[in-house]
Amino acid sequence: MLNHQPGGAMEILKLEGELTIFRANELKSLLLGDLRPSVIDLSGVTEIDSAGIQLLMLARKLALQSQTLFQLQAPSPEVSEVFELLRLTDLFETPIAGGANES
Repeated sequence: MLNHQPGGAMEILKLEGELTIFRANELKSLLLGDLRPSVIDLSGVTEIDSAGIQLLMLARKLALQSQTLFQLQAPSPEVSEVFELLRLTDLFETPIAGGANES
């Protein structure tokens, strides 16, 4: 289930359920399109696989290239476990600030 919530100047997208290969194609246009969300709430994600990780990494890469805000918010225990296992926690922990250059 997907819920768009206006969050002031940024769009928050709350993902619920699986973030797996079975949903990656469905979510691709939403996460990578011209009107992609700035904040992705992962608190409702019950399962994530390599396709889901790749999709999040690509969304992050696009945000870096376009210098737009990108942040993952409230990862569920399942997501946190996979991030830790793959050593991606630091990569996704720090938000990318819109218009700011990374050090």
